[in-house]
Amino acid sequence: MDWLSPAEWEAVRLSLRVSFWATVAALPFGLFIAYALARWRFPGKQILNGLVHLPLILPPVVTGYLLLITLSPRAPVGGFLKSIGISFAFNWTGAALAAGIMGFPLMVRAMRLSIEAVDPKLEQAAATLGASRTWVFATVTLPMVLPGVLAGAILGFAKAMGEFGATITFVSNIPGQTQTLPSAIYAFLQVPGGEASALRLVAVAVAVAMLALLLSEWISRRVAARVGGA
Repeated sequence: MDWLSPAEWEAVRLSLRVSFWATVAALPFGLFIAYALARWRFPGKQILNGLVHLPLILPPVVTGYLLLITLSPRAPVGGFLKSIGISFAFNWTGAALAAGIMGFPLMVRAMRLSIEAVDPKLEQAAATLGASRTWVFATVTLPMVLPGVLAGAILGFAKAMGEFGATITFVSNIPGQTQTLPSAIYAFLQVPGGEASALRLVAVAVAVAMLALLLSEWISRRVAARVGGA
């Protein structure tokens, strides 16, 4: 890609890598929590719902700082993880973790709305035929909510691509290691003559965000049409 310099392309490549793994890692947890919030009744349900949406309300820098003091090598949790070969602070894996946490609320909300749109009587009918909860979910619920799951994954991916505050606080801004696309834009704007590079990366960010939003909107329309025709 001659349009971007090697440093710019490295930031885009790292952002795609971070966003992909952030989405993949968050997806199963997001689906489980979305199903629990949509279908189950249990003590502390509203507290869980609040915790899920907390990253949307807190300043991203606060989320990044909480991750830093929890998972840094000097912290008990971070020190233990490092002793078994797992490192997050000042590593691209930490950028993926921070980005995944910031995109998690959007992912859960999209999947929860999709699950709530499914008529529980369909699940109950399958259960009366002797199917287990796991089998009912795999054969009845999941196929019907799959568009919502995809929409949530896309929104989570887009949010991860654009995450800046939590990421730079937790893993810093190290070129080639933790410098994602938003961090690279910030870095280029801090040096004389970096405006052109920043503008090119802004164009990439806008293109990715618009594509994700259009794809998510298309999937949402498909879900609405499917529910309306059911």
